Amino acid sequence: MKKSLASAVAACSLVTLPALAEPQAGGVVDTVIQPEPPGLVLGMIQNAPTRTVAGNIYEGLLRYDTDLNPMPQLAESWEVSDDGLTYTFHLRKGVKWHDGEPFTSADVVFSADVFHRELNPSARAVLQHIESIEAPDDHTVVFTLAEPFGPFLISFEAGTFTMVPKHIYEGTDFRNNEANNHPIGTGPFKFANWDRGTVIELVKNEDYYEDGLPYLDGINWHIIPDGASRAVAYENGTVDVLPYGTVENFDVPRLVEMDNSCVTQEGHEYFSPFAMLWMNNREGPTADKRFRQAVMYAMNRDFARDVLWNGLGEVPLSAFGSNARFQNEGLDPYEHDPDKARELLDEMGYDGEEIRLLPLPYGETWNRWAEAVQQNLKEVGINVRTEATDVGGWNQRLGDWDYDLAFTYLYQYGDPALGISRTYISSNIEKGSPWNNVEGYENERVDELFDLAATAHPDEKREEHYHNVQEILHEDVPVGWLLELGFPTIYRCNVKNLVTSGVGVNDGFKDAWIED
Repeated sequence: MKKSLASAVAACSLVTLPALAEPQAGGVVDTVIQPEPPGLVLGMIQNAPTRTVAGNIYEGLLRYDTDLNPMPQLAESWEVSDDGLTYTFHLRKGVKWHDGEPFTSADVVFSADVFHRELNPSARAVLQHIESIEAPDDHTVVFTLAEPFGPFLISFEAGTFTMVPKHIYEGTDFRNNEANNHPIGTGPFKFANWDRGTVIELVKNEDYYEDGLPYLDGINWHIIPDGASRAVAYENGTVDVLPYGTVENFDVPRLVEMDNSCVTQEGHEYFSPFAMLWMNNREGPTADKRFRQAVMYAMNRDFARDVLWNGLGEVPLSAFGSNARFQNEGLDPYEHDPDKARELLDEMGYDGEEIRLLPLPYGETWNRWAEAVQQNLKEVGINVRTEATDVGGWNQRLGDWDYDLAFTYLYQYGDPALGISRTYISSNIEKGSPWNNVEGYENERVDELFDLAATAHPDEKREEHYHNVQEILHEDVPVGWLLELGFPTIYRCNVKNLVTSGVGVNDGFKDAWIED
């Protein structure tokens, strides 16, 4: 039964093709965001709900198709020098911020060299390879790298390398800027209103620089805390689109089978969402790698996939997901082995000290998963207490390192240098962020290998370094590797062109239209 859902979703999933009918302008799409975002300023906040809503307000220099090939966005063209060190981007002319000010190369330099260096650990993984960022004129930006960096051209997605307005943020306290309550981007939709706990309203950007776009008059992101109520809202026609993760997995089969209901798993190619269990490496039992190994053996990850996620997703071998580049397939898997877990706990002398487990407050499926892991750990003798919180509290607790074990999921971004290394390199340990090396793992050899792999050439050399680093991580278990998540997007079939890139609905509404 569980595997049949994955098969059903695959069977129903539609390959996104250009619409044969002529797009129609007008109409508002009602959709859902779950949970309510803590804020909407991309780069400053990287929660998945923030990315989903604000990816339609803000933009990056490039966007990416489902094969992760770069496509023009704020940059209309680009060139790369023969030595792979200089990237020249030619910006579109006539682009305006939502407040009417022109978008120029000065905004790009400020966004990359100031805003993201201070706030964004994902962007810093790229910025560490950049020697200089220059703007020879208002519509040209030149990035000069210190050494070749293979994934550089897939680094400019809106949620990762957001363009923010220099005239709004320069010289201010970024986190307390008044504009954070009324985000200003260059995207196809403008922020209109946020009725906390009820709805976030975006309206058409009438001055958008791409001719004829967007087709929609607006998007209403409804905030419906109860999972069953979100499913009912789709069933009764209150909402038209259920983005990934907005309904519980056990509701998916019924919703997929409705008339005028379409589903796709496309749109996650760039992110490759990867669920993990943060394990505090700094103190207590979780600082001992034998304890962390025991956690891996104790967890029944196949049960989580088959029962909680209804067969949608894959159990990862280790730190690199199955669709990540350079995965080391020669590693021995951490099978469900409670006896092995107990042996390791006995070996380290674990004395029953209480372990605090922080669930991810993203819905009932995640709550059930926390309960299942708690049960698994108790079965091998680990004294676990769950400490539930809301999204803001979860962010705060992780940023303050105030946890022992904590659920999360992070994006892998198409290349290990962008989405994987940030979790393990010691230079990315920074209090206050839940998106970097939150576990506090430090290993000089791992730092060295990730650095070598990021800049090595050709790919065979990168693969050698990445295989070596995976062997170390597999032994040290800095975090628990849970599941490569499967996230179907469900929508009315008369909503056309909803997923047109490798980031799905996060930037898809600019191309979407409603067929009468």
